[in-house]
Amino acid sequence: MDILLARKEITAKPKKVNFDKLLEDLVKNEEEIFYFDRDNSHKDMMAIVDKFEEAGYTVHFREVKYGLSDDEYMYEIHSL
Repeated sequence: MDILLARKEITAKPKKVNFDKLLEDLVKNEEEIFYFDRDNSHKDMMAIVDKFEEAGYTVHFREVKYGLSDDEYMYEIHSL
Protein backbone atom coordinates (compact mmCIF):
# COMPACT_ATOMS: atom_id res chain seq x y z
CA MET A 1 0.00 0.00 0.00
CA ASP A 2 1.36 3.42 -0.96
CA ILE A 3 0.73 6.41 1.28
CA LEU A 4 1.62 10.11 0.94
CA LEU A 5 4.04 11.65 3.43
CA ALA A 6 3.39 15.18 4.69
CA ARG A 7 4.60 18.02 2.49
CA LYS A 8 7.65 19.93 3.64
CA GLU A 9 6.39 23.08 1.89
CA ILE A 10 2.83 24.11 1.13
CA THR A 11 3.46 24.29 -2.63
CA ALA A 12 5.45 21.05 -2.79
CA LYS A 13 3.97 17.75 -3.92
CA PRO A 14 3.77 14.98 -1.29
CA LYS A 15 6.11 12.00 -1.64
CA LYS A 16 4.78 8.44 -1.82
CA VAL A 17 6.10 5.75 0.45
CA ASN A 18 5.21 2.08 0.75
CA PHE A 19 3.84 0.71 4.03
CA ASP A 20 6.61 -1.91 4.12
CA LYS A 21 9.20 0.89 4.25
CA LEU A 22 7.37 2.50 7.19
CA LEU A 23 7.24 -0.82 9.03
CA GLU A 24 10.95 -1.38 8.33
CA ASP A 25 11.77 2.03 9.87
CA LEU A 26 9.60 1.24 12.88
CA VAL A 27 11.25 -2.13 13.44
CA LYS A 28 14.66 -0.46 13.27
CA ASN A 29 13.86 2.39 15.69
CA GLU A 30 11.21 0.68 17.89
CA GLU A 31 9.34 4.00 18.16
CA GLU A 32 8.47 6.39 15.37
CA ILE A 33 6.27 9.41 14.65
CA PHE A 34 5.03 9.62 11.07
CA TYR A 35 3.36 12.61 9.43
CA PHE A 36 1.10 12.04 6.43
CA ASP A 37 -0.42 14.39 3.89
CA ARG A 38 -4.03 15.56 4.00
CA ASP A 39 -4.59 14.09 0.52
CA ASN A 40 -4.64 10.59 2.03
CA SER A 41 -8.12 9.29 2.68
CA HIS A 42 -9.22 8.72 6.25
CA LYS A 43 -9.98 5.12 5.26
CA ASP A 44 -6.35 4.59 4.15
CA MET A 45 -5.08 6.10 7.39
CA MET A 46 -7.24 3.72 9.43
CA ALA A 47 -5.88 0.82 7.35
CA ILE A 48 -2.32 1.92 8.23
CA VAL A 49 -3.25 2.08 11.93
CA ASP A 50 -4.76 -1.41 11.72
CA LYS A 51 -1.65 -2.81 10.01
CA PHE A 52 0.66 -1.36 12.68
CA GLU A 53 -1.56 -2.81 15.41
CA GLU A 54 -1.56 -6.21 13.67
CA ALA A 55 2.24 -6.05 13.72
CA GLY A 56 2.07 -5.70 17.52
CA TYR A 57 2.55 -1.94 17.97
CA THR A 58 0.55 0.54 20.02
CA VAL A 59 -0.64 3.34 17.76
CA HIS A 60 -1.85 6.87 18.50
CA PHE A 61 -3.55 8.61 15.56
CA ARG A 62 -4.67 12.23 15.25
CA GLU A 63 -5.20 15.10 12.84
CA VAL A 64 -2.78 18.00 13.37
CA LYS A 65 -4.06 21.45 12.38
CA TYR A 66 -1.31 23.91 11.45
CA GLY A 67 -3.47 26.81 10.24
CA LEU A 68 -6.92 28.36 10.52
CA SER A 69 -8.26 27.03 7.20
CA ASP A 70 -10.16 23.74 7.13
CA ASP A 71 -7.67 22.23 4.67
CA GLU A 72 -4.56 23.07 6.71
CA TYR A 73 -4.00 19.81 8.52
CA MET A 74 -1.96 16.61 8.36
CA TYR A 75 -2.23 13.20 9.93
CA GLU A 76 0.09 12.04 12.70
CA ILE A 77 0.70 8.43 13.67
CA HIS A 78 2.86 7.75 16.73
CA SER A 79 3.81 4.10 16.93
CA LEU A 80 5.36 2.44 19.99
